[in-house]
Amino acid sequence: MAAFVKFWGTRGSIPTPASWTRVYGGNTPCVEVRFDDVLFICDAGSGIRELGKDLLTRQPPPKDLHLFITHTHWDHIQGFPFFAPVYLKTMPIHVYGRQSHDNTNYQLLSGQMSSEYFPVSFKEIGPNISADYLENGEREIGGVRVRSFPLNHPGGSFGYSFEKDGIKIVYATDNELEIESGDTFPDLEGSGPPRRVPAALLQVAQDADLLIMDAQYDEKEYASKRKWGHSCCFSVTDLATQAKVKTLALFHHDPESTDQMIDERVQACRQRAARHDAALVICAAREGVEFKF
Repeated sequence: MAAFVKFWGTRGSIPTPASWTRVYGGNTPCVEVRFDDVLFICDAGSGIRELGKDLLTRQPPPKDLHLFITHTHWDHIQGFPFFAPVYLKTMPIHVYGRQSHDNTNYQLLSGQMSSEYFPVSFKEIGPNISADYLENGEREIGGVRVRSFPLNHPGGSFGYSFEKDGIKIVYATDNELEIESGDTFPDLEGSGPPRRVPAALLQVAQDADLLIMDAQYDEKEYASKRKWGHSCCFSVTDLATQAKVKTLALFHHDPESTDQMIDERVQACRQRAARHDAALVICAAREGVEFKF
């Protein structure tokens, strides 16, 4: 059994094609998670367009595509109308809700393709798109145990974990790890003690081979953007450290973050983890990069 994770979109809020985003990319969220021939797609931001083009070249082509949407803010669904498999009849796409008969994500994806927003209606595309469901937030799909869990974001958001044969991938974006009173903040040097983290998230992330997590801000940025629904990178590092995660990928890069700023953020997080004696690999999610497990 082999597992793969590939980043197709790593930016938050709005696509940012620019000279200063060439390294980490400017497309909004889309991540491919694959266990052998079972293919999961996390979010349908603008990055899903490139994934769709790539899928059409694969031999053999995927039998089914399993799409999980964290929430339906524009940056997480805006690429769906440009996803090439949508227009095929030969590649089934399952759009998942968290509970039986929860068609919310399916309906909202179709809603953004109404004539007011897009020239091709949902009714005109292939019949290969269907609503599917988890059961009480979890389900086994192709031998992979998929679980959803709530995140802290205005309007709500859900993360997903994927597990099979001892490999665990966790995708948790658009989440604010609120800094509790009494914790040192802002900690511009990263030298403060480990922060308290939510017990439920700690359990979800425990021993993950890869944790992909919203780390949109540094300490200074977060100080002026609390309650916006995104985390600062030091809090995410502390969560990964305490959960004994093997690799942490900082995700949902801010539209104003240059490649250099992201590099500096990664280095600061690595230094913080080292101060806490954590055996943790830290990187920033980068378009086109693939992990193999």
